[in-house]
Amino acid sequence: MATEQSAPRRLPVGVGQPIKGPSALGSDAARLRRLTWTLATTEFKLKFFGSALGYLWQLMRPLLLFGVLFIVFTKIVNLGASVPYYGINLLLGIVMFGFLAEGTSGAVRSLVDRENLVRKIEFPRLAVPASTVLTALFNLSVNLVPVFVFLLISGGSVRLSWLEMIPIVAFLAVLVLGLAMILSVAYVSFRDVAPIWDVVLQAAFYASPVLVPVQAITSSHGDLIARLLMLNPFGAALQQARHAVIGPSQPSAAAAADGALFLIIPIVITFAVFAFGLWLFDRAAPRIAERL
Repeated sequence: MATEQSAPRRLPVGVGQPIKGPSALGSDAARLRRLTWTLATTEFKLKFFGSALGYLWQLMRPLLLFGVLFIVFTKIVNLGASVPYYGINLLLGIVMFGFLAEGTSGAVRSLVDRENLVRKIEFPRLAVPASTVLTALFNLSVNLVPVFVFLLISGGSVRLSWLEMIPIVAFLAVLVLGLAMILSVAYVSFRDVAPIWDVVLQAAFYASPVLVPVQAITSSHGDLIARLLMLNPFGAALQQARHAVIGPSQPSAAAAADGALFLIIPIVITFAVFAFGLWLFDRAAPRIAERL
């Protein structure tokens, strides 16, 4: 007597292993690095494709803004007389804030702008906002060149402390990447994020020591405001960059904060923003394509 073969048993819908969507980091770190680099370099090259002046256009915006503000704050407000190398202070502040603004503003719409890529191809989703930050980092390296040139023309000298810019920029990049992950995910669901962030950046520009260095603030308003400005991770990074590039005439971030221990606060804020951004982005990555 032949035995009957039982039909394969089907699992009810919703039972079993869940299907995972594309993750933030992917399973191959090398692929994430290569893809981020490719996207960033492609965007950087296409930005100036067909332009007669090419990369010189990247220098025009910060230099024009610097020229206008330098005239206002040296000829009208007469701030430059009380701050050594005020012009270099101002230009360095504009350049570094430009990196913060470009890296975060570009990341806001990065996932939506690459909707066709996100919908059709499975790849580490973090490569999209990370490539935007890397492109901004390329632009920062270009924009820093006139800072050093103008410093030497103004009587400054080459200093070993210039090497401090490497960890300073790396620290600022961690902050920008953390914000980029948060903003890019938030914009997928809430399109009001873009105009809100534009307003936040404008407020942050005037609330940070870009226009008025901390020594001018200390001489007119005391140490308290300078210490509060050092709570801002960007403010602390900018002040340390001024000290490293220009020299001892500019107080370090620790001196402006009245103690190195005080700088633990902006460091904790920076890595907390990065950790929260990575957690939020990793959580949302499998469903980004569905929400676009």
